[in-house]
Amino acid sequence: MEVVIVDRQVQTESAPQASVQRTHAQFGDWTGKRPISTISTNAGSQALPFQTWRRFKESFTPELVERALSETPGTVRHIADPFGGSGTTALAAQFFGVRPTTIEVNPFLADLIEAKIAPLDFDMAVDAFRQVVERVATKSGPKRPVFPDAPATFVEPGQNGRYIFSRSVARRFLAYRAAINLVEDVACRRLFRVVLASISVPASNIVVSGKGRRYRQGWRKRDNRPEIVDELFQSSLFQALYDLRRFAVRQCMDYRILRGDARLLTDEIGPHDLAVFSPPYPNSFDYTDVYNVELWALGYLCSREENTQLRRATLRSHVQILQNFDRGKVHSTTLENTINALRDVRDDLWNRHIPEMIGGYAEDLAVVMTKIWKNLRSQGRVYVIVGDSRYAGVGIPVAEILAEIVRPIGYSIVGQEPCRSMRLSPQQGGQHELKETLVIFEKR
Repeated sequence: MEVVIVDRQVQTESAPQASVQRTHAQFGDWTGKRPISTISTNAGSQALPFQTWRRFKESFTPELVERALSETPGTVRHIADPFGGSGTTALAAQFFGVRPTTIEVNPFLADLIEAKIAPLDFDMAVDAFRQVVERVATKSGPKRPVFPDAPATFVEPGQNGRYIFSRSVARRFLAYRAAINLVEDVACRRLFRVVLASISVPASNIVVSGKGRRYRQGWRKRDNRPEIVDELFQSSLFQALYDLRRFAVRQCMDYRILRGDARLLTDEIGPHDLAVFSPPYPNSFDYTDVYNVELWALGYLCSREENTQLRRATLRSHVQILQNFDRGKVHSTTLENTINALRDVRDDLWNRHIPEMIGGYAEDLAVVMTKIWKNLRSQGRVYVIVGDSRYAGVGIPVAEILAEIVRPIGYSIVGQEPCRSMRLSPQQGGQHELKETLVIFEKR
């Protein structure tokens, strides 16, 4: 039986609702009123406050939330995001005085989102930081650092001479983990965990690029002193505290976070006026793998069974683990034609389950969209960014499929806007031929 963890936190005092038609100076201070090339990617946003905490190339821009709030008919008091990711929707909503509810299945990302949007006692945070530093200085961590059930390459000596963390860095990292776990204040402890998780890759011998990990050039000769962890943790924490202090007062400090599978928890969102999100793309990639280092390093994952459960709690957009791809009565002519075309080239596919994966993915989207519709007010809107895929020359037109499967639910289509062209895999030529599309729906 799958365990679903639901975490709610609501601040009882909320600022008066502000009109989303107004331009808020504070939001402009956050985004810098910058020109953007596309709303569907966060590329070029790394220098913005809160975005430096952890790089999110694939997340959409805060300006998309601003646009959705201004275009949705009527007053928007409550906004939903069933795929929280980096927390862009929730954070932007607070700037505009709108209460956000976010669902996130990845426990590291759920903590990251809450660290950005929850109030923090800064004096308490400074005191807690001093305590952490003092405890680390007196305890250097276990002589034989162990991360239970983590991949064999996690700590030196690793496997076949390859390892993600040197033994000295891993010891210091675990010393910080132990010291942070002793911090009494929940908000401070959460923030420190998020910061420590976010420096795990910079402190390691690898880089995360695109959909995978690779070893740094010349990684065997890089500086692996434990002091690297000290420097990264201190500088990253100070930057996070600066961002939080600078934007401590927002139009709304109310929020709610649900932790778990969006297919199960979207019912829990309650009445809302608007949803803005981008689901995982059906590119046969398990997005939890991008955060594998953070998840294992901070103890968010402690066993292979937990890793498998997390993977199965995401949309069926990948075939990395064996799962049931059965689907119900989702109807779309484009979907059926696409699946049939994939079945015709099954022998050329790198995985034979890809046709069924596409069907399961479409049904998962339909489940989430149905549950959103049930609690969405009349004329409420949904802004969704989706991306196409291609297998053995067969294109997966996700925007068209999504538009077809949601019409029977009770949505009307306001518009479909191409955002950018994504790059094919190197095996398929590497050209920019995959469309990324913003689809806007309204409840009839």
